[in-house]
Amino acid sequence: MIRVLLADDHQLVRTGFRAILESEDDIEVVGEAADGIQAVDLAGRLRPDVILMDVEMPGMDGLEATRRVTARDGPSVLILTTFDRDDYLFAALQAGASGFLLKNGTPEALTEAVRVLAAGDALLAPAITRRVIETFANPALRQPGAGARLAELTPREHEVLVLMAGGATNAEIAGRLRLGETTVKTHVSRVLMKIGARDRTQAVVLAYELGVVRPGSS
Repeated sequence: MIRVLLADDHQLVRTGFRAILESEDDIEVVGEAADGIQAVDLAGRLRPDVILMDVEMPGMDGLEATRRVTARDGPSVLILTTFDRDDYLFAALQAGASGFLLKNGTPEALTEAVRVLAAGDALLAPAITRRVIETFANPALRQPGAGARLAELTPREHEVLVLMAGGATNAEIAGRLRLGETTVKTHVSRVLMKIGARDRTQAVVLAYELGVVRPGSS
């Protein structure tokens, strides 16, 4: 059973999300928070698998709450917001969020996102992914010392990172490289560790930021 915590300052929004999620046999809403302070507290006490986090909340906003939750190896955080703003998107990723969706999405997209994050993967809406790529593909934004981090990857790990950046799942990577899925999971874990990424979303961002892949590459 996937345990979910809802963090949003609007009761109607939380009620709607609860109804959507609890209509699924494999998802349980274990708590609700009306602000970031409550979200951080409940995350520590209830230990959910995934937190659905609003951005704009009184007291402590969702971005600061995400930073505090992820800093202590807490649950995966899915940012849900009404506002399609780049500053929110990039701040959420920097805070450690594993997913970012707009509230105008479908119930199916929401439940699928929860399952993806609970499985340890990360998720961005396609339009958001394009904006991340366009931003971090700018050579001027690449971090100092990037070459050293990439140099630590083995040739196979480099292949895995390229395929991850292309959106391939573990199963698809296994098929492309003719490897077992368990082996692929091991490679993915090592790639994340070596390049300093928390999850697949940050790995994709770093792949473009570090110039491993370029927009339009296959």
